[in-house]
Amino acid sequence: MSRTVCWFSCGAASAVATWLTLPTAPEAVIAYCGTGAEHPDNDRFLADCARWFDRPVLTLASDTYRDTWDVYEQTRYLVGVAGARCSTELKKLPRRAFQQLDDVQVFGFTVEETARAARFQANNPEVRLSCPLIDRRLRKVDCFAVLDTAGIARPVMYDLGYRNNNCIGCVKGQAGYWNKIRQDFPATFARMAVLERRLDVAICKTEVGDGRQRVFLDELPPDAGRYADLDFTCGLFCGEASDA
Repeated sequence: MSRTVCWFSCGAASAVATWLTLPTAPEAVIAYCGTGAEHPDNDRFLADCARWFDRPVLTLASDTYRDTWDVYEQTRYLVGVAGARCSTELKKLPRRAFQQLDDVQVFGFTVEETARAARFQANNPEVRLSCPLIDRRLRKVDCFAVLDTAGIARPVMYDLGYRNNNCIGCVKGQAGYWNKIRQDFPATFARMAVLERRLDVAICKTEVGDGRQRVFLDELPPDAGRYADLDFTCGLFCGEASDA
């Protein structure tokens, strides 16, 4: 008999996608790929969600790397055209090692991410993908409303104004994001600035003349880039999700 596997990321969307799945798949496995670099409040959020689901959350981890910083140091790679090596080593590979061919895999793609979900399916044709948020046309802000109704405080990174509950200091972020990290997590900003120089690679690009060029964090102007906070206003379908 095939399994249903809900991929929980400690984000609002994956939490609500899991909750929507459990009534029709009560024996679903809920799995979380830890990176070792997320906000410590994620431990609280995971525990709150496990109580909400009335199911344990299985934590998976890399056998090779301790956290994102360990990936950077050992591989001497931050981010490039192939994406972020930390995501591959700490999320993709543990997921692929755990998944089974006939699993139904539930991901928290929201309706805004319909194209992203389609790309994921195209790049992973072996995955039997389930996207309950897209099916119900739920946005990320609708997921916040569902969590509020359930009495679960959303992860702290959202309340700090970050659009995603990613690792603190995500190498996929650009100038505006890193200037926000500079303000909120100066030690992380300083650590990455030192690492960039040691590896001789810069994460961010800034506008210079008619083009864009790489700039090291220790030379990044504090006003470079823009990072718009997520709008927390709930939408048309959040009540519908709460009634599911």
